[in-house]
Amino acid sequence: MGIAPDLIKRPKGWVHCRDICDMRLLALPYPIVDPVALQIGPLAIKWYGLAYIAGLLLGWLYIKRLLDQKHLWADGKPPLASQRVDDLLIYMTVGVLLGGRLGYVLFYEPRYFLMNPLDIPAVWKGGMAFHGGLVGSIVAILVFARRTGANPLSMLDLCAAATPIGLFFGRLANFINAELIGRPTSVPWAMVFPGSDLVERHPSQLYEAFFEGLVLFAVLWWMTHRLLALRRPGMVAGAFMLGYGLARSFCELFREPDPGHVLTLGPLTAGILYSLPMIAVGIWLLREAVRRTPAPANVQRPG
Repeated sequence: MGIAPDLIKRPKGWVHCRDICDMRLLALPYPIVDPVALQIGPLAIKWYGLAYIAGLLLGWLYIKRLLDQKHLWADGKPPLASQRVDDLLIYMTVGVLLGGRLGYVLFYEPRYFLMNPLDIPAVWKGGMAFHGGLVGSIVAILVFARRTGANPLSMLDLCAAATPIGLFFGRLANFINAELIGRPTSVPWAMVFPGSDLVERHPSQLYEAFFEGLVLFAVLWWMTHRLLALRRPGMVAGAFMLGYGLARSFCELFREPDPGHVLTLGPLTAGILYSLPMIAVGIWLLREAVRRTPAPANVQRPG
């Protein structure tokens, strides 16, 4: 007479095939997508790279659109001719790529890159940090504003209004790559991500795409087109810094912390701690924008 499988004491970490089937039946199926969007001979174009391209190009078009809508600006005078946005795109691309890569190297994997310095420029292997890209893009915007004579706060406002577009596509690329996965959970929409473990997890990349991308873009659009916030330089940039800091901190509660990171302290994660200065700066920018300039007299009230 055999022994019932359920009565066998199994080693810790051992998984029965029936357990795997049960987990996959309970979890939403992960839509496996090839990380390579297009293969042309030896050249592989990945979704991650396309996400950056889409974010920069669509952001460029949106900034041009905002500049062409003169009623959004104080006295009908945009801070820059829309033709100059082509140059701004170059500055932003360099700032985002350099800042994002150096931010990842310094903020998340300094020990590895200290031992493997030749891997620092290998961006095709992955590894970009939003907070580093933010610092790099701010430096690029300020340099561009200085060289063109544009109001630096207004330039920050323009780029901040467009940034959630790139964040949305970037988080979708994270989801396609099955990276930056969520914490274990039993919610009905949990997923088992390939290449990790057989544990149902939050699809935290989609949470971030929604809050950091769609919701934040909608809030900033409401401010620019209904509250006419572009007439008060620094207000949109402040709202972006505050909104992103809050959205990222909230989503970090569902995202698996970076293993072994020195700033992972209990419920706090590196992403939350890096976002706290953004929240503080955002509040300061909003307060200064309100203090410097009066509210527009012809604000369009919603509904």
